Amino acid sequence: MSRCSTPWLLAAATALATLASPSVLAQAATGQTIAEGLERPWAVAFLPGGRFLVTEKPGRLRVIEPDGRIGAPVVGVPRVVDAGQGGLLDVITDSGFASNRTIYFCFSEAGGNGGNSTALARARLSPDNRSLQDVQVIFSQKPKVRSSLHFGCRIVERTVNGQPDGTLFLTLGDRYSQRHDAQRLGNHHGKVVRVGKDGSVPRDNPFVGRRDALPEIWSYGHRNPQGATLAPDGRYWIHEHAAQGGDEINLPLPGKNYGWPETSKGVDYGGAPIGTGKPSLPGVEEPLHFWNPSIAPSGMAFVTSDRYPGWKGNLMVGALKFQYLARLELKNGKVVAEHKLLDKVGHRMRDVKQGPDGWLYVVTDNRDGKLIRVRQ
Repeated sequence: MSRCSTPWLLAAATALATLASPSVLAQAATGQTIAEGLERPWAVAFLPGGRFLVTEKPGRLRVIEPDGRIGAPVVGVPRVVDAGQGGLLDVITDSGFASNRTIYFCFSEAGGNGGNSTALARARLSPDNRSLQDVQVIFSQKPKVRSSLHFGCRIVERTVNGQPDGTLFLTLGDRYSQRHDAQRLGNHHGKVVRVGKDGSVPRDNPFVGRRDALPEIWSYGHRNPQGATLAPDGRYWIHEHAAQGGDEINLPLPGKNYGWPETSKGVDYGGAPIGTGKPSLPGVEEPLHFWNPSIAPSGMAFVTSDRYPGWKGNLMVGALKFQYLARLELKNGKVVAEHKLLDKVGHRMRDVKQGPDGWLYVVTDNRDGKLIRVRQ
């Protein structure tokens, strides 16, 4: 791949890094290990009684007891394509889990001719937490391609005025080799989609009725979003991996274009310009925040509890590349400070969620992965 030979591009990237990156400060926080010995855990969700539901990338779903005991793999998980970045990825519990025991999970699903794509499934967790029942794939990314990269795969249950509206957001990567599909509406690559809990298409999705667009699409022009959450005010936030610099935090709005791969705040691997080589373009939404250099973000959660004095309203983001948990202070919708937490653990921070008990929990993406409770 050719290297960038245009000095102004490198100068612009340096200037952007300076402008975009508030000071990053190391800060003391204690990581209390709840469980260890997990193989490449990817996501954590919460069950009644202080239990945890954790995915392992090779295709296992496990229940962890409050005392850290790891249960046998839950029976009934569909076969996943465990290759590269693919596998069993995100999992959430339904807002009505106490009565319906429904969970949603996404994974890399095999297709014909060696292709694969991200799929979203729903199932009921048995009363004894040992098996999945009534498993149903409710959405499959189209088209399936031969790639082991960029699955996206973060699930968020949407709310309106504080109440669940019966729909789910799902982030979808561009599959790497198909990056230009992110600007085309006839596929699901590089998109955020919104579907009903039964897989139906909400009538108020922005592209419903357009012959040139798939109706599940909510927003487009994304690269590989692996963090998603609702803010305290109900707005939907995501972050996404860039190439070499330019990881972004975005607030996906219906029908909007977020630029990839026509524009980026970073450069491609090896230093080549991305798309037009311009950091912004008309008609493209600007990110709320970006990182240069890339931190390889994964997992995302707002602090809303009183467990952490001074942290309420802060945004937590896992960093895979530099192996820390980022605490972002926000003011007037902008990131004004970033703090490194758990940077001595020495693990890749894959997911972060706030539990029903108000504590933050992290899973680390290592072959000997951990479930960690964050204490101030």
